[in-house]
Parts: sequence; C-alpha cells; structure tokens
Amino acid sequence: MAWWRLLLTPKTSKPSSTGKTLNPNQTLLFTSPFSTSFLITKTPKKFKKRRRSQDSPRTKLVQTQPNLLPHLERIVTRDAHFRFLTKSKEYLSKQPHRVLRLDDAGKLHRELGFPRGRKVSKSLQRHPLIFETYRHDDNKLWIGFTELMEGLMEEEVALMEAMEGDRVNKVRKLLMMSANKRIPLSKIYHCRLLFGIPEDFRDRVAKYPDYFRVVVEGDGKRVLELVKWDPLLAVSSLEREFVVDEDKVKRAFRFPVKHGKDLGLDDEDSRKLNLLNSLPLVSPYSDGSRLDLWTLEAEKYRVGILHEFLSLTLEKRASIHHIVEFKEEFSLTKHTYQMLFKQPRTFYLAGTEMNWVVFLKDAYDQNGVLIEKDPQVEFNEKLYKYAEMQEMEPGYDSSQQLIRGNTQCE
Repeated sequence: MAWWRLLLTPKTSKPSSTGKTLNPNQTLLFTSPFSTSFLITKTPKKFKKRRRSQDSPRTKLVQTQPNLLPHLERIVTRDAHFRFLTKSKEYLSKQPHRVLRLDDAGKLHRELGFPRGRKVSKSLQRHPLIFETYRHDDNKLWIGFTELMEGLMEEEVALMEAMEGDRVNKVRKLLMMSANKRIPLSKIYHCRLLFGIPEDFRDRVAKYPDYFRVVVEGDGKRVLELVKWDPLLAVSSLEREFVVDEDKVKRAFRFPVKHGKDLGLDDEDSRKLNLLNSLPLVSPYSDGSRLDLWTLEAEKYRVGILHEFLSLTLEKRASIHHIVEFKEEFSLTKHTYQMLFKQPRTFYLAGTEMNWVVFLKDAYDQNGVLIEKDPQVEFNEKLYKYAEMQEMEPGYDSSQQLIRGNTQCE
C-alpha cells in the first residue's frame, strides 16, 4: 500500500516556470478518472407519488353512490343557477321606482347574487324577459324590470294577499314550537322566502293583536311573541299522518337499541325492538328546552321539530343557514348534521358539506317534483320558465298563462 500513500503525501512546491511559488500546504487529492454526472440522483416529478389532495368541505358532496339522489341534487343546482334572478328581484323590488343605476349595481355582487369580479351586465343578459337596461336623462344606464316582469310582480302581490291567512298560521306555529314562544323579527324576516311570508310582514303583524305582540328589548331588538296558544294548531304533520298511515310513521325514524349478537335476532325482531325506542314520538310543540340535552327523548324532540319545521316551508326543504337561524329557539345542537344524516328514511341531505340542504323525501316524487305545491311555488316555477327564455315563445299570452294544450304554466 506504499504507492497509495505516495499519492496522498504532500510535496514541496517548486518554483514554476512563471516564477510563482505553489502553496506548500496544498494536498493532492485522488480523483477518479470516471465521471458520475450522468447518474440520476433525484426522482423525476412524473415518477413521484402524488399526494391526493383532501376535498374541501366547500366542494365535497354530502352524498355518494349509491345513496345519491340526482333528482334532488338537481334542485340545489337549479337554485344556484337562479340565484341572481331571485336576489336581484328581491333587491330591485325594494328600490324607489324599482330601478337601480348600473354603476351602483356593479358594486353589489353580494346583494344581487352575481360572482364577484364579474360584470353584472353579463348576468342581466341571461334573463332578457325579466330585466332591461335603459339610459336616463342623466345619461346614465339604469336597470329595471321589463313590462312582463312588472305584470308578474303585481300578480305576486295579489297572491300574497290571498295567502295571508295561511302565512299567519305558519308564523303562529313557529312561535308555538320555539322556546319561550318568542322569535326575533329579524330571524323571521331573513327566512321569509322559505315560508312565503311577504316582505312587509313586520307591518302586518299589527293587524293581528290577538295572535302577536312585538316587544322591543333594551338593545333595540324587536321580538315577536305569541299572545294566545291554539291547541288546534299544536298538531304536527307526523301526528296527522299517524292517523292515516300508522305504519308509515313508525318507519319514519330509527333509533336502534344496542344489543349483543348473542341474541340472534332477525330483521323483524330487530325492527320490533327498535320500535321501543322510536315510539312514542315527542311532539315538536312540547317544551324541548326542559329535556336533558343528550337523552333519547331530547334527540327525538329535535328530529321531530326539524320535521315540522320543514313541513311548514314552501318546498319542504331548508338550507343549513335557515336552520342555524333558529338554533336557540329550537334547542338544536352543533350535531344537527350528524343527527339528520342518521335518519335517511325521512331526510335527504344534498349539496356540499359546508352548504348542505335537507329535504323531506316523502314530499317529492321520483322525478324531484313536489307532490303538493303551494301557489307561491307554482308562481316561482313559472318565473323560472320566463327567465330561461331569450324571447317570448308561441303559446304564452299577455296574462302569463301557458295556453298550449289548455295546460297552465306551473
């Protein structure tokens, strides 16, 4: 091995031909005559194992196959499609003369329901039979309703007048279900479209002093209180249905009894055992605030009150935002989503995990059509048909009635 040491032994530098002296402390290192630069020391990106990104609750669907019901999911998609129509109609109807300057509308993406950063004019072009733009004397562009839409608005006002008695009873039932029989007016106003309540209902309650009383609290909050309890209204839809179809109501909810496998129960025996938990139902018009929060009776009460709440809505469905509004009044918990998810026979959760919508399944047929339609629902569906048209189609007259085949427009 002496030859190896010779290679590593420092040598005294000699003067170079150029006259420069080499560093005497410099060590000559052994270098390989072979290059390794051609070797790939890092894994190329195309061969790297990609991490699967976690789905965001904003986009992750609540339901997956085979539990997904497309006909109910399409309703949620339809609502998103007509968000600009519904919000702009609501906002414009409250403006003086029902008009709005186009420059101001471009800043109201949240109020009018169009995507932020987009031009409002593009959304207006989707519904030429509903909205129109015109140039005013001030040489500014303004947004307003078309003549057709003005007629539809008058028709809706007449509809609201005709349905006022029904809407009053809906509010009475909401108050009878709520804790302390009182609800802030702001919460009812926020959810008014869910029940078909008119925009000016806060002024209309003064017409019914035998039913309602408005109390102004110390912080200025106006609260609607129930004046008189009506036992005829304190009957839930499940209780009425129990008289007609007892077996159907028994199958509506499932509160399983935990038991060991050693019992060897078949499906029929398990069903009968579970009925011991499911029945009797707890009335949503009872005082649920007095129940122990995590007991079976409390859960049966919360399931029942949400079922009754949905049955009062126009389309037998509500979003998470509507349900959260009444969290305190209905003694709900933060586990409402999981509670509804455990009752797939009666409730269907659609949409995404962050913005879900709960349906009463029995209220819809297999095509996603409401079995019993409120007149306001029929009006909304007719409005949607006009909103999809780019021009007036044959078969529609000035009274907004579909005369094709003597069939009325829904």
